[in-house]
Amino acid sequence: MGPLTDDLSTALTAAGTSHLLVTSDFDGTLSPIVNNPRDARPLPASAAALIGLSELPDTTAALISGRALRDLAELSSMPAAVHLVGSHGAEFDTGFSHDIDEDLLARITDELSAIAVRYPGVTVETKPASVALHVRNAAAADGESALAAAREAAQAWDAEATAGKAVLEFAVINTDKGEAIDILRDRYGAAAVVFFGDDVTDEKAFRRLRDGDIGVKVGPGDTLAEYRVDDPAEVADALELLLEQRSAQR
Repeated sequence: MGPLTDDLSTALTAAGTSHLLVTSDFDGTLSPIVNNPRDARPLPASAAALIGLSELPDTTAALISGRALRDLAELSSMPAAVHLVGSHGAEFDTGFSHDIDEDLLARITDELSAIAVRYPGVTVETKPASVALHVRNAAAADGESALAAAREAAQAWDAEATAGKAVLEFAVINTDKGEAIDILRDRYGAAAVVFFGDDVTDEKAFRRLRDGDIGVKVGPGDTLAEYRVDDPAEVADALELLLEQRSAQR
């Protein structure tokens, strides 16, 4: 286990014995960022610690990702004890949080695909409740032009736009990771929440945290989170500390 800041270590140690919901984003948090999204995998230490937490009494573990639920399940390889929420909070294992406009989803897919073919390295990912334009593998100028074209086209869509790291996503369901945390908190009776996230989309989750919760930003950038770690390896350290402390309390 690596060194965490004293204030974060103290907060995690004091998380208490009441029911705790431990949640995390996937890409850039449990898994390092990779050029090919299909290559993303959780760090073994993080995966083991999250699974260990899910098996403890009075502890619920979950991943909340922008990934489609099916992809999150495949890439994370998490057992059923770890709850999975996909599409930025739209997809739960019990179904969608809201109705989906399939016609709008198809229209956005078609128009973003027409933009993507004009710029090498730009790709489109269609999810059950949203469509994402990825520019990570495009030249900087091409990426900016593609994003600008997508923003212009989106003025005619009744869709929720969310900008992330090298991605612009358009959801036909109005939800976010913060709402997902609230749903999980209520569903499992959690007295407190720990959430790890690295992207601007995770700020909506940090914004919904309450007194006694712990928000941990991964990497640089402005954030509403009270605590910060440098990278996914330190997320593993934090999860291992949580597992060690809560196991000792049993």
